[in-house]
Amino acid sequence: MTQTNTLGFVALAVGVALLFFGWQSSNAPVDQMSEALTGRFTGTTMWYIIGGLIGVVTGAALLLRGYSRR
Repeated sequence: MTQTNTLGFVALAVGVALLFFGWQSSNAPVDQMSEALTGRFTGTTMWYIIGGLIGVVTGAALLLRGYSRR
């Protein structure tokens, strides 16, 4: 396994974990009330979701790059 594949797996795992935590926090009562009143989630929830999406996309790109070099 190359270093690119390892970094891809790590980035993908971190991205999935951040998306999970963002999804969990979006279901919290305080976040639900904030979203109902303002139309958007709290800043922390948005950072979890954005960071998770960046991690998943980066991890997938690194994995595809690592496998295409073979």
